[in-house]
Amino acid sequence: MRSTSNPAFRNLPQGGYAGFQPQAQGYQDQGYPPGYGSPSAPAGTGDRPMTVDDVVTKTAVTLGVAVVVGVITAVLVLGKDLSPYPPMIIGALVGLVISLVIIFKKTPSPALVLTYSAAEGLFLGAITGVFEMFVPGIAFQAILGTALVFITMLVVYKTGAVKVTPKLTKWIIGATVGAAGLMLVNLVLSMFGVNMGIRDAGPLGIGISLLFIGIAAFNFLLDFDMADQMIRSGTPSKFAWYVAFGLMTTLVWLYLEILRLLYMLQSSD
Repeated sequence: MRSTSNPAFRNLPQGGYAGFQPQAQGYQDQGYPPGYGSPSAPAGTGDRPMTVDDVVTKTAVTLGVAVVVGVITAVLVLGKDLSPYPPMIIGALVGLVISLVIIFKKTPSPALVLTYSAAEGLFLGAITGVFEMFVPGIAFQAILGTALVFITMLVVYKTGAVKVTPKLTKWIIGATVGAAGLMLVNLVLSMFGVNMGIRDAGPLGIGISLLFIGIAAFNFLLDFDMADQMIRSGTPSKFAWYVAFGLMTTLVWLYLEILRLLYMLQSSD
């Protein structure tokens, strides 16, 4: 099984996802491609194999919860009916704790994934409301930009324009770890009053944001590839919630970087 930089997938059981491969093979023997319209598993055999529809549906629900909570939070913040700081802090902390539980629990939980999504919606909605106060219209631009990057990378993956090879996978994982390390160092130094300038509205800050957007975009290729492998290996459909969670984490990172980039570009004019 190929590696991935997304923690939602890295902690899944290996080797056919905990022995589910024989079940998928049974469907292949009957002439059904695993994960693509396979019939439901017979009673007593456990969950049926994951399909593309499962991934799309679970991802849509997860994203929908975040969008609804985010829009409501942003509207309240913009209307001065809610201070942005409580939802921002609560959303960030709850999202972090829930994400760690999901990652290490290793058993799919729709409730946890949807709770994580709601927390991220609260966090993103509060931040978006603040940015929207300073730059009206920036929220729509960030959402549009995130959607375009997601669709573009999906097309790139589906058409095979960029192949997810072991070498590319290692490069993306290394770049992601490097980006996370850089942000951690910047956070620690900022606590001691040291400003590296990588988050400021200048050439360096803009360049770093563009780099992070590129890394986040390429992470979608790993997410798509891992989801495809899970479908083809006959992984139980309940694991589609892991796929939804994994895609959600990448989308959150991408949206935040695009939002920050747009703000820096417009505030530096």
